[in-house]
Amino acid sequence: MITDFLTYLENERGYSPLTIAAYRNDLKQWADFATNGSPDDLQPLDMTLNDLRQWVAELASQHVGATSIRRKVSSLKAFFRFLQERHGLIDNPTEGLTLPKKSKHLPSYARSEETAVMLNDEIDLQDLREVRDRLITLALYSTGMRCSELTGLLDRDVDTARGQLRVTGKRNKERVIPFGQELGELIDTYRELRDTRLGPSDTLLCADDGRPLNRSTVYRVVHNGMLNAGIHASQLSPHVLRHSCATDLLNDGAQLTSVQQLLGHQSLMTTQIYTHITYRELKQNYQLAHPRALKH
Repeated sequence: MITDFLTYLENERGYSPLTIAAYRNDLKQWADFATNGSPDDLQPLDMTLNDLRQWVAELASQHVGATSIRRKVSSLKAFFRFLQERHGLIDNPTEGLTLPKKSKHLPSYARSEETAVMLNDEIDLQDLREVRDRLITLALYSTGMRCSELTGLLDRDVDTARGQLRVTGKRNKERVIPFGQELGELIDTYRELRDTRLGPSDTLLCADDGRPLNRSTVYRVVHNGMLNAGIHASQLSPHVLRHSCATDLLNDGAQLTSVQQLLGHQSLMTTQIYTHITYRELKQNYQLAHPRALKH
């Protein structure tokens, strides 16, 4: 039944491979627990609320974070709703399953002066790898793309003459992202080097052997670039550059709805978390700059 559910998510709901993989991992972990390591014996229609609570308690005892537990419980809820719709489940045991409170934390981001250090460092414009690595970091920061959107970006969907590109985000939703001259010129430089040395490519970014770039390479490039620039974010990952893009846009006066559209957030509430970051930045700047801010 889990296989049927995952097929449903792919074919009927249009979920991305990464999202489906997350569902698969969550449900496999639950099935292993529910059957003492024999998932082929799973009988989901016989599960009770107490059975599911035991799994959540086990996760908590293993010190799994509240955010991860919430995602796993959400996976269970989606699976059991599917069983109701397609497999005749009458009483849904997940209806009484409560989600642990989500811990409140602000996204990790790099300050604009820190990203400037990373992106202003000189590179050899005749070196294919150096140009590609700079393109990775500049594209992530300039457009706010997700890592998966960048690795899946098709060459034909990038128009440097018009300064825009088309990405396919979560749930196969497409959106058009504008970009500036700096990124456009770097893309043109990279394309010329790539086509000369590796040949034309369906995807914009390629590995050294000409195959599409994978996520692990992007993570390595971003991590090393941020580390070498002395960036002090709590994480050194592609998503930090996405957060930094959104934060800097809002700090410089961009409208919240515009940032929502740029990032591809379904809900404005998701984008609103960046207003907390910009307010914190404003408060810190005020305390540092105003002559009477710290006066007692």
